[in-house]
Amino acid sequence: MALLIIGIVVFLGIHLLPTFQGARQALVDRLGENGYKAFFSIASILGFILLVYGYANAPYIPVWTPPVWTRHLALLLMVPAFILFVAAYVPGRIKAAVKHPMLAAIKTWAFAHLISNGDLAGIILFGSFLAYAVYDRIALKHRQPTELIETPGPGSPRNDVIAVILGIAFYVVFLIWLHPLLIGKAVLPM
Repeated sequence: MALLIIGIVVFLGIHLLPTFQGARQALVDRLGENGYKAFFSIASILGFILLVYGYANAPYIPVWTPPVWTRHLALLLMVPAFILFVAAYVPGRIKAAVKHPMLAAIKTWAFAHLISNGDLAGIILFGSFLAYAVYDRIALKHRQPTELIETPGPGSPRNDVIAVILGIAFYVVFLIWLHPLLIGKAVLPM
């Protein structure tokens, strides 16, 4: 459980850094822009590895027993989570309407897993990510832009089709192959 918690602190801690402009700027001043990006990337990867490994190896400590229907709801909620995840990188009308599709994807993913997992490790992991995404979305509303950047209009509707198709494809691949490989827990009975 310790590796899971350390991984969460490292991964979410580095992702919270941009919400504290003074701390971020101090690191950029000290490391340079590229040094900061390298530090951010290395810390993110390290935190991610620790939290995935920590979660996969955490002892199962039941806190509550989720109803069976929550598992089905979680499987359904993961479809828009994957589509939103892809839409964050493919500018289209989905991205324009949601504004921050990555944070919406994280909130959807975390909520889906919170309702369908009743173990302590799951509550810690998914609750942490849900809290992070809610906090970061609120913080984004209050952040002052460092420079004026003209926001482009919504992208092509074709990009939305791409986001939906790729999101569903990634969902299926993750559901069938990657979830058991990375997490060690099959989602679907084989």
